[in-house]
Amino acid sequence: MSTHGNWRKSSYSGEGDGNECVEVANSTTHVAVRDSKAPSCGTLTVPAEVFATFLGGIKRAGAER
Repeated sequence: MSTHGNWRKSSYSGEGDGNECVEVANSTTHVAVRDSKAPSCGTLTVPAEVFATFLGGIKRAGAER
């Protein structure tokens, strides 16, 4: 998966330089996630449908609070 130049941070990534969050990069089949404070330490790459299910679970849990 080529993610060069495709990394983006959440709009919730914090004040200042926004280094308090994760970054994600999408391809048509996968999503890569890395720590914005240490981007060279590695990435977690999962199939796009798995990431969508993960986000859906987070949204549902937030709505239940």
